Amino acid sequence: MIHRHRERLLDVDALDRDSERTVVVFEEETGRTAYPVAAHVGRWDDLEGLVDNCYERFGKVDVLINNAGMSPLYDGVTDISEALFDKVIGVNLKGPFRLAALVGTRMADGDGGSIINISSAASMRPRPDVLPYAAAKAGLNALTMGLAKTFGPNVRVNAIMAGTFLTDVSTAWDMEAFAKRADTFAAKRGGDPSEIVGAAVYLASDASSYTTGSILTVDGGM
Repeated sequence: MIHRHRERLLDVDALDRDSERTVVVFEEETGRTAYPVAAHVGRWDDLEGLVDNCYERFGKVDVLINNAGMSPLYDGVTDISEALFDKVIGVNLKGPFRLAALVGTRMADGDGGSIINISSAASMRPRPDVLPYAAAKAGLNALTMGLAKTFGPNVRVNAIMAGTFLTDVSTAWDMEAFAKRADTFAAKRGGDPSEIVGAAVYLASDASSYTTGSILTVDGGM
């Protein structure tokens, strides 16, 4: 998502493969305005035009949140195809890098801004069923620290290292098995999606003016 502050309102470019639905949900829940832009973050050559579109619409970008992600299921490591591996790296690492490079360069040349990468606890504690995803998120952590030095001092680049949140994806989980795993967390449960908002607001706002190159863990004490 790309945010542009306009007076006291917040306009948002919603980047999603189902952007119309995303906009409807966003506007109903927040009462704010959103503009849909259909995009596939894993397609390198599409992203320059996407960023140009945002700057033409708003004139500037204040906050870039790289929150696209995917982690397809597989039976075993030998069942991971090259196509699956490349797709996971493309969406979780390559796309966020390209967007951060394009937007961060303009931010640094302008009034500055904040880039927030959504990482995962899997980057530090990879499980056998999410290895390509974990590798991509570990790379995203490294990029976060490197890009903070690349675009500083005007642009802050941070990551939220999220634990297990009960999003709509969790409806397909074996919740009995998850409950046993969650019992090992300090919080003894999975997170509600609303519980990551505070971390994102902190990193997007001037409250984090001296926070950059940081990986902020929000995982319920996994």
